[in-house]
Amino acid sequence: MGIIEPARTVPVLYEADICVLGGSCTGVFAAVRAARLGARVVIVEKQGAFGGVATSGLVNIWHSLYNTEFDKQIIAGLTSETIERLQRVDAVREEKKNHSVGYVLNTEELKIELDQLIQESGVKAFLHTVFAAPYIQDGELQAVLVENKSGRGAIKAKLFIDATGDGDLCARLKLDERTSSFFQPSTTCAKISGWGESADSTKDGKSNEQLLGIDLAEALLRYKDEFGIPEGFGWGRHVPGTKDVYMYSGTRVYHSSSADGTELTFSEMEGRRQVRAIMDLIRKYAPQNRLSLVSLPSYIGTRETRHINCAYRLTGHDVLYGAPFDDAIANGSYRVDIHHQEKPGLTLKYLDGEEVYIRPGYPPVVRKWRDALPKNPTFYQIPYRSLLPNGPYNNVILAGRMIDVDEEAFGGVRVMVNMNQTGEAAGVAAYLALTQSMSPHHIEAKQIRKTLSEGGSIML
Repeated sequence: MGIIEPARTVPVLYEADICVLGGSCTGVFAAVRAARLGARVVIVEKQGAFGGVATSGLVNIWHSLYNTEFDKQIIAGLTSETIERLQRVDAVREEKKNHSVGYVLNTEELKIELDQLIQESGVKAFLHTVFAAPYIQDGELQAVLVENKSGRGAIKAKLFIDATGDGDLCARLKLDERTSSFFQPSTTCAKISGWGESADSTKDGKSNEQLLGIDLAEALLRYKDEFGIPEGFGWGRHVPGTKDVYMYSGTRVYHSSSADGTELTFSEMEGRRQVRAIMDLIRKYAPQNRLSLVSLPSYIGTRETRHINCAYRLTGHDVLYGAPFDDAIANGSYRVDIHHQEKPGLTLKYLDGEEVYIRPGYPPVVRKWRDALPKNPTFYQIPYRSLLPNGPYNNVILAGRMIDVDEEAFGGVRVMVNMNQTGEAAGVAAYLALTQSMSPHHIEAKQIRKTLSEGGSIML
């Protein structure tokens, strides 16, 4: 059963060369790179701030910008620039030669820096604005319909970058997509005060993440049934500039997709319930920790939903063996990190052949996923083709976690420092397609790579 919505005329809110849907760092970097090159750019974000999972989701780490040996920088561009901007206001702390964490961010300060990047670049921004539907005329995508406090309106553009995370534009265009039955589960983070002591006040700079009088991993395993806490994996970092405010990422919402409205609603409420349950556990069994909930995310930390079928699917073999690509637009060194749906914990696969299964409360299980190579790869690459969706619309580019990668490859490339680069590449490619009156599918990779390099990115 359904209802018929009456036809109506909607106002055109803005006309641009390039429209970016989604204001994560990936989307912002796409918009800024295109605008700096001279394009007229508009960005649409459903939240009240830019930054995506880093800000609205509270995830306050970016991974290393170096290869696995930490002897060569492989990532720069707007990621490096943003880190430098945060350093000026003491809002970032570096953890050198760490495979798990490269930089710890004050993500409230990051919100302001992203605002300034947008404004300095002349990008037209719409916050609190939700993408509703594509507008197709004569078989061509000509505009998108959006909703905000002013009502429904249209944004017209020549090229569109889908940086929504869930591939919302591509899904509504009915492009080929897939969702793995083992998609990585979501996590609700929280900022909690009274949690240990910040690294900012220690001489050696190492983070003291221990609660008083309790081993949290062991306690979660022992008391999980009492508090209704599913087994998962927990980690966190203190917020730079604070004494005892800790960003904790330890909840796990299984088998619930953020691309489904009903399931997303459940995930948000269940994630918050688990945060309270974990705090209640600590209050009961380690009351000497005077915990106080400081903030919850405005959007659950979503690892994975849809993937859009593109001109090339990046595979786990490509990533783990460091396959080079002539059209490479991003480099990464973060290990393959798979948070499981079918069992607790996570599996880490490294480029040197080591594999570790971690289940909190149990000893790590270490093995080799392959024999040693004469020379192990120290980084991997993402090809431009994995950003180009199949289908009839020749003016759409992807940027972010919905790009075409298999389950294993996704475990490595999904982290923010890697996805940031796909945003920059999409922005550059859209600009080149605009100026050459060509489809993004036909732009030469060497032009994209050259322009990215000239803008500060590292092309290897």
